[in-house]
This record gives sequence, C-alpha cells and structure tokens, in this order.
Amino acid sequence: MLLTQRLAAQAVTAVLAGRNLTDTLTAQRSRHSLEPRQRAAIQDISYGTLRRYGEVSFVLAKLLSRPDIDPDIRGLLACGIQQLAWGKAAPHAVVDFAVQVASKINGGRAKGLVNAVLRNFLRQRDSLLAAAQADELASSNHPAWWLAAMQEAYPQDWHSVLAANNQHPPMSLRVNRRKISRDEYLQRLQQAGLDGEALGDDGIRLLAPVPVDRLPGFTEGLCSVQDFGAQWAAPLLGVEDGMRVLDACCAPGGKTGHLLERAALDLLALDADAGRLQRVRANLDRLGLHATLKQGDAGKPASWWDGQPFDRILADVPCSASGVARRNPDIKWLRRPEDFAQFATQQAQMLDALWGCLKPGGRLLYVTCSVFVQENNNQLAEFIARHADARQLPLPAALPANGQLLPNERHDGFFYALLEKV
Repeated sequence: MLLTQRLAAQAVTAVLAGRNLTDTLTAQRSRHSLEPRQRAAIQDISYGTLRRYGEVSFVLAKLLSRPDIDPDIRGLLACGIQQLAWGKAAPHAVVDFAVQVASKINGGRAKGLVNAVLRNFLRQRDSLLAAAQADELASSNHPAWWLAAMQEAYPQDWHSVLAANNQHPPMSLRVNRRKISRDEYLQRLQQAGLDGEALGDDGIRLLAPVPVDRLPGFTEGLCSVQDFGAQWAAPLLGVEDGMRVLDACCAPGGKTGHLLERAALDLLALDADAGRLQRVRANLDRLGLHATLKQGDAGKPASWWDGQPFDRILADVPCSASGVARRNPDIKWLRRPEDFAQFATQQAQMLDALWGCLKPGGRLLYVTCSVFVQENNNQLAEFIARHADARQLPLPAALPANGQLLPNERHDGFFYALLEKV
C-alpha cells in the first residue's frame, strides 16, 4: 500500500501542476513493475481524489494554517483526505502510510504536518464534510468558472450535470450486428452471470462494470465498449451500402467500427496521430472490419484528400471533453476559460475545410463530447452563417431538439448537429 499511496499522490500532484492524468499513470506503469491490483488501487485513489477535489481542497483549507505548502505534500494530503472520507482502507493504515511517504519527501520535514493534519481530519471528519457540502463551490467539485458557466447555460439542469460529472461512469457495450444480434448477446451475458439493459439499436448498459476479459466473445469481436451517447453517431449519419464516407479525427475508432458494422462502406478513417491510428487498426481487426487508414490533419485536406467528394462525413472534432469529465476527472482541473478560443478556432477551421470535401446532397455530422455552448450551438450557428449551402436537419425525437445530450446515468455528454449540403 505504501507504493500505491505514493504513486497516487504523485499523480494528483502532477495534475494540479497541469499534466494529463492518463499520461502520468502510463509513465508510472512504465517505470514501476506494478501488479494489476496496484494499478487499480492507484487509479481508484487518484481518480477519486480528483473527482472530489473541490471538497478535499475545502477541507484542507480548514486544516492547514497556511496554503503555500509543498505541492508534493498537498497531493499526498489530498489523497489521504479522500481515502479517510470515502475510501475503504483502515484509517490507521492510511495515516501511517501517508507519514511514511512524507518521510521520503524533502528530508521528511513535513511528516509531522501530515500526521497532524490527517489525525485532525479524523477527529473533525463529520463536521468538516458537512461544511464542504454546505458550500456551493466546494460541493460542486468543479472550478468556480465551470460552475458559473453551467449555471448560465443550464439554469434548470446545472446541478444534475455537475453531479453526474462526479459519479462513476456507466459501462456500455455496442453489439457487433455483423456477428450477433443484440438479443442474442444479452443472452450470452446472462449465461456469463452478467446483467444488462438494452439501449437504442445496438447498445447494452451493464448494471455493474466488469473487465473486458469477462465479456463473452470480446476478443472475437462480438462487442465493443462504447458509451451509449457515442452510439448515436452512426445511426444519425444514415450510412448505406456503397457510400464513400470520411471519419475525420477517428481515433480510437469506436465510431469507425460502428459505421462499418451498419453498412458496407468505402470508408476513410483519418487522424493526425499515427500512434492513435494503430489503436484504430487494432479495434477494426478485432471486429473483423476494414477501412482505409490515413494520417492527416482534418483541417488541411490538401495533404490527404484525393479530390473525390464524400457522401457522408463524421466530424468528431477536438473539444474540451467536458462531457466525459467523469471518465477523465483531471479535465475539470486542467481546463481554463481561455482554452475555448483555441478550440473554437480549430473547430471552425475543420468544419470549413471538411465542408468542401462533401458532395452536394451529402451530409456532415458535427460531434463534440462537450457541454459548453461555445463549442456546440454557438459554433454551429456561426458555421451556418458562413455557408449558405448548409441546412441543419432535425434530429430523432429520442434526442434533445438542440442536439445537446447532458451526462446522466445512461450516457456521457455529447452534442450532435446534422447538416446537409443543399
């Protein structure tokens, strides 16, 4: 547990210093020989701490006499508070191991502080957590600017949006209809002792998440793990056999696979990152599907486009990823308000460039995994104002009319807008 606590604290410290959590955990695993249970515990502690960092930070402010403590000690204390407040480990073990980790930081000068703060928290646990819950900002577990933006954009729903971001995400599957029907796969799950709920055309939400190696036929390509919100892309695009289709920014390939499961397509899967394209290839190979994979910038077609227009384009553009913050809790603390200007510029450039690759009568689906209006309805309105030949098509009744899916117990947050070139 000592190594687990030390690496979890280092991961949280790295995020608070501006580094990506997934990259940090990946780097740790390359440096240390970690058992699966250790990797799971490190992820559990670091994810849990960042999900509830608003409350944790509030509590630390009450317990510390001064805010400017060593960042490594703050990360260690944050993880300790999270474990003592919501974890399952024995409190005396959490405190003891935290003190041992502190003894290795800067000559151990802060081990007394760590011991005193964590024991003081245990004495005042209930009152401190109640005070954090009573504080609107702390209990939201989001930065103040994010809280304010959600309150403005969703005056009726902001509380549920932020609450969903702080929960564990659901685990949803997409059944490969080329190999098995959804009802048949539900039976396979039941035979394996797993319970699931049917969603949409091809989806299943597991009532309890499991490792993929417990999913019947996963390695044979019978199913994929994909959030139900993301499973709307392929049916909305309305692909049919023989169509020429572009999946721009395709990695990691979930939507690529879904498109090919629904129709026999001439599909170009494009992504700027060669390493991520390898992951797309691996996913398609597992599913028994084929696409042409090419590395390239979706905003600069001259470097990859052969001039033949596409019937359909899936524009899953780079965004803040605010709709999937519960899967990536570091996003809440890494994003800044000024990031949206850069995202908006990149999104607009990609949309304009991709529109020129679409044939008349063709359709483009604009997708983000964001809940911020700057990236969604605002971006869409500006695009339509620039292009007189763009007509927005209505979405199915099962989706919100404005295209904005907010995160809930069934899916993450996504935005969809279907455009036709008239």
